[in-house]
Amino acid sequence: MLITISGLGVSSMSNVLRILITGAGAPGIKGTMFALKNNPDKTSIYTVGVDIDDQAVGRYFVDNFYKVPRPEDDAYLEKLCQICDIEDIDLIIPQTTRELSVLSRGEDSFTDLGIKVMVSDPQVIDMANNKLKLLQMFHSLGLPHPEYHLVTNCEELISAVSSLDYPKQEVVVKPPVSNGMRGLRILKECAWNVDRFLSEKPNGVEISLEELIQILERGEKWPELIVTEYLPGVEYSVDAFRGKTIQVAIPRVRDKILNGISFANTIELRDDVIEYTLVASEHLNLLYTFGFQFKLDSYGIPKLLECNPRVQGTMVASVFSGVNVIWLGVKEALGEEIKELPPLRQPVYFRRVWAGVGIVDGKSVEI
Repeated sequence: MLITISGLGVSSMSNVLRILITGAGAPGIKGTMFALKNNPDKTSIYTVGVDIDDQAVGRYFVDNFYKVPRPEDDAYLEKLCQICDIEDIDLIIPQTTRELSVLSRGEDSFTDLGIKVMVSDPQVIDMANNKLKLLQMFHSLGLPHPEYHLVTNCEELISAVSSLDYPKQEVVVKPPVSNGMRGLRILKECAWNVDRFLSEKPNGVEISLEELIQILERGEKWPELIVTEYLPGVEYSVDAFRGKTIQVAIPRVRDKILNGISFANTIELRDDVIEYTLVASEHLNLLYTFGFQFKLDSYGIPKLLECNPRVQGTMVASVFSGVNVIWLGVKEALGEEIKELPPLRQPVYFRRVWAGVGIVDGKSVEI
C-alpha cells in the first residue's frame, strides 16, 4: 500500500486537484499523467498541458491544452499566469530543463495567485543544471566522479584527451550546461569504418577527435567543454524525492537506451548509488521530485553523470516500485506532511512501450 495521509490533504482542499504541466510534448508526459491519475490518495486530478508546439502529443492526454511562448520569451510567465487564472490551477509541474530557471525565478508571480510550483530555488537549479559545478561538488564531498577537465581551446582539448589516454581509451566531451544529450560526443578513433557504415544505423554520438576539432573551429568562438573519462559500465537513473522530513532514492538500471531515453529499466536498490544521491541532494538542497544519473567505471564504481532537478522522463517506473515519487512531490509542494513510506519492491522490470497514437478529428485513437 502506498502513502495515505489523514487530515487536511489535497483531496480535502478541493474535490479536484487542478495541475498545470509544462512541456506537454516531452517524452515523459504519458508517464507523468499515469503517476498523477493513479495516485495512492485516490485524489481526482484535472490536468492542463502547455507547450511551445500546438501539436505536442501531450495535448491529447491532458484535459485541456494551451500553446505558450518559449520560456526565454518575456511573455512566457505572463501567459502562464493567465492560463492559471482561467483554469483555477493549484499546482505547476515543470517537465523540461529549459523552463526550470524561469519558473523558479518567477515563482513569486504564482505565489501571489495562490499557486504552488514544484521547483527548487533558483541557485539550486543553476547548480544542479551545471555539470561542471556538479563534478566540482562531488569532488569536494569525496563522492565518486569521472576524471574531468575544462577546456576552452583546441590546445587544451588535445592535452585533456591525451591525459585520459585517448585514442587508446574513449573519451566523453560535453558542454557544462545542456539537456537531452545536446552537445555530448564520445571521442573514438576511427569511429566509423566501412563495415560499421554498411551494417549499423548512425547514432550521432561517436566522433573522432579530428572531426570534433573541425566542427568546433567553424564557430566564431570556441565553447567551454568538459572532457571526462568514458565510463563503460551499467548506467543507473535514480528517481528521488526530498521533503522536510523524508528523502527517497530509487535506483533503476537503464537496460535499454535510445537517444538518451530509457525504454527498459530494472529497479535495483543499490546502496552506494542511494547514498550518493541522498548526500548530494541534501548538499544541493534539492526539493520535491528530481533525479540523478550514474554509470559504473571499469572497476564497478558508480560515478556521477548528471542531475535532473525535475520530473524525469521514465520516473513513472517508481510507481511500480511501491512509492510514487511524483505524487510525493505534489504533496510536499502543497504543504502536506508525509509521515512514512511503504517498503520498496525490487527487482521490478519496467519496459516503456510507445503505443501507436493516431489523431482523428482532433481526438486521440490508440492503435
